[in-house]
Amino acid sequence: MGCGSCGTGKPGGCKSNGGCSSGGCNRMNVHDWLANLPFSDPESSCRIVEISFNNGSRKDYYRNNSLQYYEKGEMVAVEGVSGFDVGMVNVTGELVRLQLKKNNINEATAEFKKILRRATESDMNKMAETKTREKDVMIRSRAIARQLNLQMKIAEVELQADGRKGTFFYIADDRVDFRELIKVYASDFKVKVEMRQIGARQEAGKVGGIGSCGRELCCSSWLTDFKSVNTNAARYQNLSINQTKLSGQCGRLKCCLNYELDTYLDALQDFPNDADMIEVMKGRAFLIKKDIFKNLMWYSMPDSTKHYPLTIERVRKIKALNREGIKPEELEIAEVVSSKPKEIEPEFVDVVGQISLRSLERNSKRRRDREKGQQQNRSNEGRGPQNRQGGGNAPQRGGDGRGPQNRPGGGQQQNRSGDGRGQQNRPGGEGQPQQQRSGGGQQRQQGGGGNAPQRGEGRPQQNNRQGGGQQRQQGGGGGQQRHPQSRQGGGNNPRQQGGGQPQQPKPGGGEPS
Repeated sequence: MGCGSCGTGKPGGCKSNGGCSSGGCNRMNVHDWLANLPFSDPESSCRIVEISFNNGSRKDYYRNNSLQYYEKGEMVAVEGVSGFDVGMVNVTGELVRLQLKKNNINEATAEFKKILRRATESDMNKMAETKTREKDVMIRSRAIARQLNLQMKIAEVELQADGRKGTFFYIADDRVDFRELIKVYASDFKVKVEMRQIGARQEAGKVGGIGSCGRELCCSSWLTDFKSVNTNAARYQNLSINQTKLSGQCGRLKCCLNYELDTYLDALQDFPNDADMIEVMKGRAFLIKKDIFKNLMWYSMPDSTKHYPLTIERVRKIKALNREGIKPEELEIAEVVSSKPKEIEPEFVDVVGQISLRSLERNSKRRRDREKGQQQNRSNEGRGPQNRQGGGNAPQRGGDGRGPQNRPGGGQQQNRSGDGRGQQNRPGGEGQPQQQRSGGGQQRQQGGGGNAPQRGEGRPQQNNRQGGGQQRQQGGGGGQQRHPQSRQGGGNNPRQQGGGQPQQPKPGGGEPS
């Protein structure tokens, strides 16, 4: 345990800089719940004070013969062996009187050492100097015990504040003859030696630690009276006999096994004691455990691995019938009702198509659009121009060696001639490339050697539209020329090709308009 602030001393903290106002410096801390209560006769208050040493590792009672009042957490100098010792005030007032009564100590007749004074600065410096030697003394004392082949373990060494006495706490299973050891200790450490034997539980309390419950060890925080613990305490509480789980940090059975033992013993008085075995028509049933919370007794059959719960009344009836030599047909298993709410397992539903993730949909749509655009670009680069039906406009390309395509029926027709290009003429023509479209359509003609508009070549074209028609003219000789032409009333206007001379052959020998 440790506190975060001190009542006196600078800087704040428990590093032996003064008295602790909260009492958290001590491992065996006690709260004085009678400290603030007024008393009618202050003169009759208890003059005995409980002093703790070595951060609560050891406590003792001292008499306050002076008229000074000591508060909890103050450091005082007390009478020691051929000198003085320094400790912390732990409990004062009427609570000490209750502690003395609990420990069967008579306040009037018992002999108590005296409190000398409040600890001075020289006393605190002397104690701090002495405490720095304790670790080296303990290491050296263990080595000496091994050299003398003594079956003992030095658990802790406590030196008096003035350094004139040393108390050695040791653990041993058997009796140890340490007469020679005391002589060696006295000559090496120059102190008066006192040997005290402690048990494993006291050692764990001095060392401290965290238990399996997650709290500080009981023996290092509040427990001072250690009672014997055996495995019967675990059997009464229906605990499995597992040494690993039942043992504490000290290696012995946990002291907390005795905490609820009386409650279990009181509850087990309502259960029959002679019901370890009952007989039915199927065979014998043997007692497995007793449930004091639901008042049930669990039995098992030799030919089955199941456990059968029976009520106390049913067990007594079966036992009474067995005494008369009657074996009942069935055990009449009791219904076990759980107080815990039953957990409903979630049902798995097919939610394919019901869950919409907008971010994924947006990413998928972008990917589809990107793939579609790439596919269109590849198809446009690998295919020639096509004229589709429906009166649309399609550009013409020349000089690539590609054959023109003419589609009938009101669409666009393309004729390409010259430079090894194929020609397609409608019936009635004289070998002249032409395109005709009726009913407000479009006609295109290209002369020999002319270049159709291509990607990255030629100049922009100029179109002059009148009356909803469209007319284009391209001259030969490698150049491109466009002449605005007019369309009237939805008639057909041919294109002129070859040196600027108009040629408009029509099917059936018609004349140009």
